[in-house]
Amino acid sequence: MMFMPPLGLYVHIPWCVRKCPYCDFNSHELKQMMPEDDYLQALSTDLAQDLQLTAGRKIETVFFGGGTPSLLQPSTIHHFLQTLRDLSDVAADAEITLEANPGTLDAEKLDGLLAAGVNRLSIGIQSFNDHHLESLGRIHKSDQAINAAVMARKAGFRNFNLDLMFGLPGQIPEEVVDDLLRATGLQPSHLSFYQLTLEPNTLFFRFPPALPDDDVLWSSQQAGFAVLEQCGFEHYEVSAWALPGMACRHNLNYWQFGDYLGVGAGAHGKLTDLDSGLILRYAKQKHPQRYMMMSGGRQRFDVYHHVSSEQLPLEFLMNHLRLRGGFSEQSFSGTTGLSFSVIRESLEECQSLGLMVQEQGAWRCTGKGWLFLDDILCHFA
Repeated sequence: MMFMPPLGLYVHIPWCVRKCPYCDFNSHELKQMMPEDDYLQALSTDLAQDLQLTAGRKIETVFFGGGTPSLLQPSTIHHFLQTLRDLSDVAADAEITLEANPGTLDAEKLDGLLAAGVNRLSIGIQSFNDHHLESLGRIHKSDQAINAAVMARKAGFRNFNLDLMFGLPGQIPEEVVDDLLRATGLQPSHLSFYQLTLEPNTLFFRFPPALPDDDVLWSSQQAGFAVLEQCGFEHYEVSAWALPGMACRHNLNYWQFGDYLGVGAGAHGKLTDLDSGLILRYAKQKHPQRYMMMSGGRQRFDVYHHVSSEQLPLEFLMNHLRLRGGFSEQSFSGTTGLSFSVIRESLEECQSLGLMVQEQGAWRCTGKGWLFLDDILCHFA
């Protein structure tokens, strides 16, 4: 029997001051003044129409991603959140996250964001080394990154994430450790720590920089893990670490195969229909101008389809297996509507290879399995 999962809302802000050479997200470098008022109107129209698909369900989390959402004025965030509350039921304790670039933050903006209703920040630092920041095309320097976190705490944010990368061009393990020590010293509640990869449709993919070899990458990762564990952070997802009780609720909902609306240029959504047993996936028009022109009616969708029963096991596992805690038989059947028998044999094959383990009522990756997650997923493709 299927059950209704939690519902989140993702809001995509597609503009950046500068497009980073490693970024494959739907982001566009600002060539002129951002059409903030027009985009807010498009978001509000899009939201009102998407909410018709949710039958009054409560929204538990909101996440402003990008792009660089911190380019928006706090008043714009306030107006959008007020529209959301006017049109829907938002949980009193909703987690409301906004991604921010240190180069776009100051004390006044942080005060305004908190007053607007944002209660969690995700600050994209990537490194505290100015040489590496320059190689990544970032617009901020290390002192701005430090100041952003200090100002966020002073403004009243007690729940904030710092984003850090490793495997940067020319980076050595000692520099990774230094980055993490600087980060943990700023008292974040959450850290994202992940390897730089060369993604298609990026400048780095077309003109690849010289990256560290596998031995250096392994040493960097393991040294980084040791620092985070010593500082009391729990490794709850492949690239996410949190202090106890401070995991990102919005992202947990993704990884646990929950539902979410997606508004904004290129935003994705997933919704469950208990009556039909179908799961809908959709994506909005990607280009900002086209999105603003098409925000009314079905034309706002670029993708709109129901997930087939054959695809569901892989979709479920692509998310759940990123979590250290794994999943139960009940969560698989309850969120997909499928019998657990459709994946049992493949799970047992992975178990025999030492990639997965079943314990305390849950299936999860072993340490080895987390390193070879793509190999596990091939068993279900």
